[in-house]
Amino acid sequence: MPAHVLASLSYEARESEWNEYLSSSSPSTSHFVAEIGSGEIIGFSGAGPERDGSPRRSGEIYFLYVLENYQGWGIGRRLFMASAQQLLRDGFDSMVLWVLEDNYSARRFYESLEGAPLGRRTSTVGGADVASVSYGWKDLAVIA
Repeated sequence: MPAHVLASLSYEARESEWNEYLSSSSPSTSHFVAEIGSGEIIGFSGAGPERDGSPRRSGEIYFLYVLENYQGWGIGRRLFMASAQQLLRDGFDSMVLWVLEDNYSARRFYESLEGAPLGRRTSTVGGADVASVSYGWKDLAVIA
């Protein structure tokens, strides 16, 4: 994400957006949180129905974040697996996710989980064009 876009974000606006998102989530949307013993949140994920209108019964991981200091501990993998397992329980048989094209560490992570590259898109965020790539898993029963 371009630095000027990140600098323009405010805690208050993001909190408001998250409150709205979490309160309007559908029953087939799930959220998982990873925290340490003190209750500090160190990662989270969210998943549900695929949002681009795919005609097949496909789920989507909307987001998966782990604080940098906790990456490499297996937390991302556990959040990924929890999301995939919940999608499978909710009746989805396949899954897709989108990641920033320049986020090479996340892309390597999804590739290590055998995600197949599917496509690319560009969107405008804060006045800047941002490219994303998608990864897919055809059979959730195999990975979950």
